[in-house]
Amino acid sequence: MSIIRADSIKNRAGNGAPTAPNGFQVTGVCTATSFSGNGAGLVGVASTDNIDTSTNAVLSGIVTVGTLSVSGNAGIAGTLTYEDVTNIDSVGVITARAGINVTGGVITGNGSGLTNLAVGLTTESISPSGITTHLNLSKDDHKVLATGNVTIDVTGGTEADSHQVRIENVGVATVGFSTAFKFPSGGTPTLPTASGSFSLITFTIHKVGAAGTILFAGASVDFS
Repeated sequence: MSIIRADSIKNRAGNGAPTAPNGFQVTGVCTATSFSGNGAGLVGVASTDNIDTSTNAVLSGIVTVGTLSVSGNAGIAGTLTYEDVTNIDSVGVITARAGINVTGGVITGNGSGLTNLAVGLTTESISPSGITTHLNLSKDDHKVLATGNVTIDVTGGTEADSHQVRIENVGVATVGFSTAFKFPSGGTPTLPTASGSFSLITFTIHKVGAAGTILFAGASVDFS
């Protein structure tokens, strides 16, 4: 039997599978409800072509496609090289031309090839005036521009995380701390009140939970 050629084959049914000694060639569109096999005889699949399955696709060879759209199950045991693949599970190797974007997923491995990762401190800047202000403990560094009577408090956080609070008085300011802050020997530091004064508070989160947050804190006051 010679090579089977078709400009368009859609949902072709038959009692047996069409065979050809030299392969199976489609020059137009081929849509099938199921495709199985090792893919060893498939050649000439251009990178701009699409493979679209509505049920199951089992590919154990090497497949290069422009877009792979799978609404059923895709089982891939070989290597998949792609321009655009969405929501695919692979037991083999997936190679992307320009990288892989993962949103809300998990990447495993040693991470040696990962780039553009966020590093360093994250900072919040707040300007409380005459109020009790709560630090955002999802940040590491806190810049507080204080005016008037200000009490610094916290909620939440992660045990063992370390933070720093940089305080600057904007005008006369009296800055105090909630009972979550535990200072050495039980002595809460007295910060300078004059406008333009600077102080630094550092703390490590010791405990969080319904019983309340406990911070082990230290103070360096009145920088000049």
